[in-house]
Amino acid sequence: MERVAGWVPGEPVGNDRLPADWGVDDAWVRRRTGIGSRHRAGPGVATGDLAYEAASRLLADAPASGAVDAVLLATATPDHPCPGTAPALAARLGLGTLPALDIAAVCSGFVYGLAVSHGLVASGLFERVLLVGADVYSTWLDPDDRSAGVVFGDGAGAALVAAGRVGDPGELLAFDLGSDGTGYDLITVPGGGSRARAGGRPPEPGDAYFRMRGSTVYQHAVERMTGSCRALLDRIGWDPGDVDRFVPHQANARILSAVADRVGIAPQRCVTQVERVGNTGAASIPLALADAAGRGVLRGGDRVLLTAFGGGLTWGSAALRWPGTPNTNRTATNSTDMNRMDTNSTDTTEGTQHVSAR
Repeated sequence: MERVAGWVPGEPVGNDRLPADWGVDDAWVRRRTGIGSRHRAGPGVATGDLAYEAASRLLADAPASGAVDAVLLATATPDHPCPGTAPALAARLGLGTLPALDIAAVCSGFVYGLAVSHGLVASGLFERVLLVGADVYSTWLDPDDRSAGVVFGDGAGAALVAAGRVGDPGELLAFDLGSDGTGYDLITVPGGGSRARAGGRPPEPGDAYFRMRGSTVYQHAVERMTGSCRALLDRIGWDPGDVDRFVPHQANARILSAVADRVGIAPQRCVTQVERVGNTGAASIPLALADAAGRGVLRGGDRVLLTAFGGGLTWGSAALRWPGTPNTNRTATNSTDMNRMDTNSTDTTEGTQHVSAR
């Protein structure tokens, strides 16, 4: 990833600004989710707009010689069911007629996209791939569903995956990906697709809204991310204690804590910002990376483990060494610092990092 950048829209929506008829307060939301605020895109703002903001900030600092060869957009909330949003994003960025496509792996989308980007670069097909994770869940939320409403936020994160040499800092080391389609209905938007249209019945009032079976999803998320992390650590020969920074999908604080505990990673090594932005879907991992890189939490040579879980059901993990010159005298950042971010900025701090694909 040559640079990581993030973008969240508007001002934070704190728990004290949630709808009164939800019957929740700050203590209730924090106790169940660990979330204190989230961002909402607002009228007229779609996923493509957030993706453009994150990608623009990323590319503004890119070297003039570093042309982008392809664009991947991981999202569960595309601008339209058809066509994909990535080609429009590429055109809006002024990137010409290069290949562009959407990846629909819901909250696992960025990890899936990272694996696809790695394959495209390692195969020699492309030199540099722009990968964006973006979601505007606020457009899909049922205004009467407080369980999803308190959790989800809107945001976008972008990264560049480029060719490099084996052993360089920033090398993408390995992936573990999986899916289980028998659980497809645990996280879904029932209406809008060909299945609903082929059913020959009028849509139900709630078919256009996002639905999630919370308690069942929690169990699957913890189990699948834990298993994926363990499998990947075994594959590359890392013990849990070898992981310098653990960056899970920012679903909610309870899931993050449960996965880290089961994998055996100490809390102070976990990179989180869910308290400030909520669950931003495919954007959550790149947003967390951009924030941590900008604050100096991620340092050259750090062994980083990513993991995610989403609808489909899908899940995946990735291991990499963080770009930059390794600092042999680096010390662990305490857990208070790990969770601090400037609350007045909607443009998450950009890291100027390089992650090689081979």
